[in-house]
Amino acid sequence: MSIGTIILRLCLATILGGFVGMERENKKRAAGFRTHILVSVGSALVMLTSQYIFSLYQGLTNLDPARLGAQVISGIGFLGAGTIIRQGESVKGLTTAASLWAVSCIGLAAGCGFYAAAIVATAFVFATLIFLAKMEKYVLNKNEYKLELTLEIENKPGKIGEVTTLFGKLFVNIKNIEFEAEEEETTTIKFVVQLPKGMSKDTFFNSIKSLEGVSIIQ
Repeated sequence: MSIGTIILRLCLATILGGFVGMERENKKRAAGFRTHILVSVGSALVMLTSQYIFSLYQGLTNLDPARLGAQVISGIGFLGAGTIIRQGESVKGLTTAASLWAVSCIGLAAGCGFYAAAIVATAFVFATLIFLAKMEKYVLNKNEYKLELTLEIENKPGKIGEVTTLFGKLFVNIKNIEFEAEEEETTTIKFVVQLPKGMSKDTFFNSIKSLEGVSIIQ
């Protein structure tokens, strides 16, 4: 195998893994851009190593070139498990764990030179994470009036209480709270809320904007 082929396969694994990782990074998940690249490149390297060992000892002993790759698929579970978090009755991180597993398979495909399958699989994974997620949110919001929003709140006593008190006055039901980042002056919190029937998203957002020291990120 030439050095050019090796570089091509590792570069393709880097690009495809990073492409999927960007979406997870934008969602501020535990496993983001760099993690997905590392998983994809590592998987491609394992596949390249398998092919190298197979060619080196071909005819001398019985070797299965897919053996190391199979260990990647089963072994990636420990990394995926680290992204799964249980919060009350809900479980977070399953999609990220699944994307890591998919990226490891993409890396294996790129590593063995199965370029078409690696590229098409990346397209399907990315479409699932982006477009199907939007459709899922649309269906949930339409049927259950659920809404996700991220607020940046000043680190002052009682500020978070003001937000939750406002939600109570508006009869907005808080389904989930997730503290995403805490800095010296502000705290970033992601809310999943259920709006009462008849309340529009714009009305809800305008009520939040009336609070001093609270801004809507998304």
